[in-house]
Amino acid sequence: MENYAPLQGAPPPASPPGPSRERPLGEQERIVLAFERRWWRHAGAKEEAIRREFGVGPTAYYQLLSQLIDDPAAIAYDPMLVKRLQRQRAARRRQRGRRRLGQHPSGGS
Repeated sequence: MENYAPLQGAPPPASPPGPSRERPLGEQERIVLAFERRWWRHAGAKEEAIRREFGVGPTAYYQLLSQLIDDPAAIAYDPMLVKRLQRQRAARRRQRGRRRLGQHPSGGS
């Protein structure tokens, strides 16, 4: 399935979370962060741009991005961007949790 294909030219997936990696970010990882820096305000055509630029579906891209923003090397490379992406991910997770519990997104019921 296209959603689970590796990014074109990307190195193999990183090892599971553990002690921080010693290696700096690879070129593909820096390209992903640059893409996020450009697109964070424009969600509309982003999925098509992901397919065009990276040759994968949005699911695979967002899985890679989620793993990348947990990488200490990414935080060191662009701390403001990575922290913003982490906050957005946390907010989406909270919203999904509220919907599962039948609560209103603002926190009430």
